Amino acid sequence: MKVNLVDTTRTFTLLVGIAFLAAGIGGFIPFFTPPAPADAPHLTIHAGYGLLLGLFPVNVVHNIFHFCVGVFGTLSFRVYESAKRFCQFLGITLGILTVMGLIPQLNTVFGVWPLYGHAIWLHGLEAVIGLYLGFVTNQKAMAHV
Repeated sequence: MKVNLVDTTRTFTLLVGIAFLAAGIGGFIPFFTPPAPADAPHLTIHAGYGLLLGLFPVNVVHNIFHFCVGVFGTLSFRVYESAKRFCQFLGITLGILTVMGLIPQLNTVFGVWPLYGHAIWLHGLEAVIGLYLGFVTNQKAMAHV
């Protein structure tokens, strides 16, 4: 079975866009985002600080990022070139955030944005897939377009 890399990239972009929109909206809803535990790292921007789905640390800054990436993804999926650029952006950005989350001095971006705990592996996974679809498969996909 031959995988259509153009369709895979576009589908991933749409699914990530929808997921990030849901995360961005869900982060503002207390039912989906219980408060962060008392032993959680301190933030200077503590508005909306909690654990999305009880797992992923978020605050208002993180929620806005999720929402904006979601909008960008849902608007980018229709055209392969846009979807590819979205995957490249996602891979690079989330790769940087993953590395920052692994460094204790940076895992809250100086108290502004929580990037620790389960957010590390999730951002890392999304980054790897984004980098693969945005850069590695680009040459293969263009050969078949």
